[in-house]
Amino acid sequence: MTTLTETFKFKRGLEIKNRIVMAPMTTKMSFFDGVITTDELNYYGLRTGEVGAIITAAANVQANGKGWEGELGVYDDKFIPGLSKLAATIKQNDTKAILQIFHGGRMTDSKVLRGEQVVSASAIAAEREGAEIPKELTEIEILEIIESFKNATKRAIQAGFDGVEIHGANTYLIQQFFSPHSNRREDKWGGTLEKRFNFINELVNGVTDVVDQSGIQGFIVGYRFSPEEYEVPGISFSDTLYLVDKLSEKPLDYLHISLNQYDRISSNHSFVEKTILAHVHEKINNRIPLIGVGNIQTLADVNETLLYSEFVAVGRALLIDPHWTNKIINGQEHLIRRTLSHYNQEELIIGNGVWGFLEQMMPERLIK
Repeated sequence: MTTLTETFKFKRGLEIKNRIVMAPMTTKMSFFDGVITTDELNYYGLRTGEVGAIITAAANVQANGKGWEGELGVYDDKFIPGLSKLAATIKQNDTKAILQIFHGGRMTDSKVLRGEQVVSASAIAAEREGAEIPKELTEIEILEIIESFKNATKRAIQAGFDGVEIHGANTYLIQQFFSPHSNRREDKWGGTLEKRFNFINELVNGVTDVVDQSGIQGFIVGYRFSPEEYEVPGISFSDTLYLVDKLSEKPLDYLHISLNQYDRISSNHSFVEKTILAHVHEKINNRIPLIGVGNIQTLADVNETLLYSEFVAVGRALLIDPHWTNKIINGQEHLIRRTLSHYNQEELIIGNGVWGFLEQMMPERLIK
């Protein structure tokens, strides 16, 4: 079994000092125009140095890909100075900095986009209250988005990051192309399962080509995915195993599953004999490293997750206790902070956006 203090060297040469990764979490702390703030730099600076890597909150690759206010931008060269500060802030004590890049697709609204219509694979609204009907992307626009991901990767390289993570999870645009709910197209970009994979295939090829042609050493590319959708029709777990199989053959450095609980069982009755994570790890079959995630709070959680993954992504525990990693590694689990109150917000540099996430995801940990 993998142990959490083991080092790991990716095929592109980057070496990571342990198996703990800070999960990408929305901060809503950037300026209105996507430029990073001092508060956001301090937020990451407080939580770096102990974990092997930090994956940032999502950075949008196009202006019309902005998902929410306070989101980091990477769609223009003007962001490079701020992104350079972010990369340098994270890269303390040999922690690696990975920039998550994404496009919100239909999971935003025209108010966030300053009056512009939202876009997606097809003109189908999301199944959520107040969802707007998106504009179906044209072939030219699809190719422009792929170019935007490639350009975002170039900026991440220029800014000094150690890698990018393609955000293909959590119902955002990349997942929307793979989903039969949001993708009703009848051209090369939709229809069959194989055609719904085309956008992902071209996007991954484009991003990895940028890295390999740049000549940079030790810069990695990861891909994050969600295992199931509850819409009908939606992504089934069988669809995801097809996706995982395809991605495991791509020139990627890791896959990163998105789960709210690391030991979750599939809703598909054909896959209930073991966890989603175990099924995915089995499908990968040692072809590519996998990051497991989902409410990891204790050393026991870490060790159980590492049975079926090569890395563990930790989110909420690091929000409450930025020194969670060292306490886990040094056998000081009894010293880990488990609760917090509004009085801790300033100390822990938790903005209102992050606090809202904590209120929704773990209200039992908040002291009124």
